[in-house]
Amino acid sequence: MSQPITPTIRSATRRSLFWILAVVFVGVIAVVTMIVRGAAAPTGDPLSATNAAPPGSMAVARVLADHGVKVVPSDTLKATEAALRRNSDSTLLVFDPKSRLDATQLRRLAELSSTVVLVTPSFSQLRALTPQLGQAGAAKSSPLSAGCALPAARNAKTISGGGNGYRVIDKGADATACFSSGKGISSVVQLRSDSGQVTILGAPQVLANETVAERGNAALALNLLGSTSTLVWYLPSIDDVAVTGLPTIAQLTPPWVSSVALLSLCIAIAAAFWKGRRMGPLVIENLPVVVRASETMEGRARLYQKNSSRLHALDALRIGSIARLARLCGLSRTASTTDVVATVGAVTGIDRAQLSGILVDAVPTNDSELIRLSDELLELEKAVAHAIAN
Repeated sequence: MSQPITPTIRSATRRSLFWILAVVFVGVIAVVTMIVRGAAAPTGDPLSATNAAPPGSMAVARVLADHGVKVVPSDTLKATEAALRRNSDSTLLVFDPKSRLDATQLRRLAELSSTVVLVTPSFSQLRALTPQLGQAGAAKSSPLSAGCALPAARNAKTISGGGNGYRVIDKGADATACFSSGKGISSVVQLRSDSGQVTILGAPQVLANETVAERGNAALALNLLGSTSTLVWYLPSIDDVAVTGLPTIAQLTPPWVSSVALLSLCIAIAAAFWKGRRMGPLVIENLPVVVRASETMEGRARLYQKNSSRLHALDALRIGSIARLARLCGLSRTASTTDVVATVGAVTGIDRAQLSGILVDAVPTNDSELIRLSDELLELEKAVAHAIAN
């Protein structure tokens, strides 16, 4: 029967080929996903009046400007407030998908304009300006019909579906709900009060460049935003966030970090299982030569002799003798040399000073003394064995 041989790099690679290909495949998928996500990411700010990319709203802003409406893009709260104070007859459009403004900031803006359009507002934004309304989930993806008396909605007739839906939860509110998705869900709701009107637009697609030309989207956008001589188009920025403390790590890191970290963790776990398991049965290494213990001992002895290292040679013999004497006397492996000397003296009756000289203190100055001390070590072991046996 032949002995197994040490596996070569080629054979080990062949057995691990599946896991290597799996790791490479996962890595390629991760890189492709990052590239695709980066390529598919929207260009510029969505619904920005200065963004000509598909998710932007420059088309609506340009058409309004051609019809005599002064469009004032803004991305800071300070500039927005200044523009509203300069233009008393103005419409304010607010698109804040990341909820950067708090309730106080929203109410302060609403006090400066009698006509406010909120695009896809969140729960907190509704609670700040229109507590009579509530969120109602997603609107239907199919085309939506006006179904109300609001002039802007009647002119549009239908709009493309999608976006968010809202419902009137205060039956006593002076509200008009349009573009219903059923069960009280509407994409456009206009509330009127003594201080002015607030319109909730849950269909951002009517403003986007890529969908504004569909159905009546453009008609609804132009009628809602072009009712006054000035339109302040406000997209809050990070500078408008009220500072309440230091940002968290999650807020400081890009959104793709979490997915990449999770993928890296999965790859690390897979690699741990792959490399951690034993690759088949144990094998016998084919050593180039077999060195006997006696040859090693003789080789070290010749080295000691060549360098006249008599004390090193004697210490090697003493270490072995002390270990054997400790076993003979029933001492533990952690017993000190002093304990061994004391026990051997008690067993044999030999003076402790003499034993210390043999086992520790004596230093050979020539080969004859080295041989004599080695013989004394051997005689000491025989004496202890004889004393214990009797």
